[in-house]
Amino acid sequence: MENQELADPSQNNRQFIISEELTTEGKWVKLEKTTYMDPTGKTRTWETVKRTTRKGQSADGVTIIPVLQRTLHYECIVLVKQFRPPIGGYCLEFPAGLIDDNESPEAAALRELEEETGYKGDIAECSPAVSMDPGLSNCTTHVVTVTINGDEAANVRPKPKPGEVCGSNFLTKE
Repeated sequence: MENQELADPSQNNRQFIISEELTTEGKWVKLEKTTYMDPTGKTRTWETVKRTTRKGQSADGVTIIPVLQRTLHYECIVLVKQFRPPIGGYCLEFPAGLIDDNESPEAAALRELEEETGYKGDIAECSPAVSMDPGLSNCTTHVVTVTINGDEAANVRPKPKPGEVCGSNFLTKE
C-alpha cells in the first residue's frame, strides 16, 4: 500500500483502505481495485489509477506557469497545444512533465519548459505537492511559476526540443 495509513477499524465513522488489488499495469500507470470502509461501516470498491513512475520524488511531475516578460509588452502566460489521445483532440495547457530520478521539482520545471517551448527562465515559486485528480488517481504535481525574460537573446525566437510535439500559445495578463 502506498502512502496509506491503515486506521483502526474499531473507530466509528472512520474510513480506511482494506485492500488494493492490481487489475492491470502498463508502462506509465496501473489500475487497481481498491476496497475500503465508508463512514457508515459499509465495504465499498473503487477503481484507482496509480502512476508507475514515482520513485521517491516528492511528486510525480511539475506543472509550469510560465510568465513571459518583455519590455513595452503586457506580461503573457505561455501555454502549449498538445494532442491528447484520451480525449481524441487537442488541449491548450500549461507545460508539464514528469520529474526524473534525482531531479528537483525546480530543475524538472526548467527542463520541461525548455523542451516544450524553447524558453529559458528563472524559478519564481514552487508549490508543495498537490493532487491532480484525487477521485481517480494518486497523481501529484508541483506547480512551479517561472519568469521568462523575453528580451534575452535565447528567448527571442525560442524553439522546442526536436521530438516535442507542442505548439506555444500566449494569454495576455491584463
